[in-house]
Amino acid sequence: MGLSSRTIEITVISSENVHVKEESYVVVRAESLKCCTTKTAKNTDIIINNNHSSSLISWNEKLLLEIPMHARSITFEVQCKNSRASSARPVGVARIAISDILLGGSNGFDGDSNGHNVLSYRLRDWDGRRNGVIHFSVRRMTAAPPVENTVKELVEDQKKTKESGEEVVLGVPKKKKKKNLNKEEE
Repeated sequence: MGLSSRTIEITVISSENVHVKEESYVVVRAESLKCCTTKTAKNTDIIINNNHSSSLISWNEKLLLEIPMHARSITFEVQCKNSRASSARPVGVARIAISDILLGGSNGFDGDSNGHNVLSYRLRDWDGRRNGVIHFSVRRMTAAPPVENTVKELVEDQKKTKESGEEVVLGVPKKKKKKNLNKEEE
């Protein structure tokens, strides 16, 4: 049986020009119910010159993200705590193709000597309007088959599926629970 997932280290560095006044945090997920969340941080206004100011939210937090082999994208969602309610409000989202993150140089990354690849992506609000930029770095943690081959295989499978008119359904096996033979089922 092959690998069912791979793990990468994501350092959520900061965001800039996100229009939010409340404390905010980042939720990172890869097409899975499992997600990673940063701690909250406050927005800081920075005056660049007399006519222009910028804002910066700094997290500098490392997260280990498990990526299922079927996943094709990673989502970064900046959320803020709603001061009136106990809920959160999404303020910016970036969905990034895994191939963009993992297909850097010849070894999968074109980052620094520690294997960190620093990336920046535009955030959009739920209406599709621009709402800042998120900065993060990525480093592969576990060995995985070459991503180039995995991506090529997925593309070839999709082509075959489209040509044959078949539809594909992805499923995740459910772990079986052990039954307790001493108790009656309710």
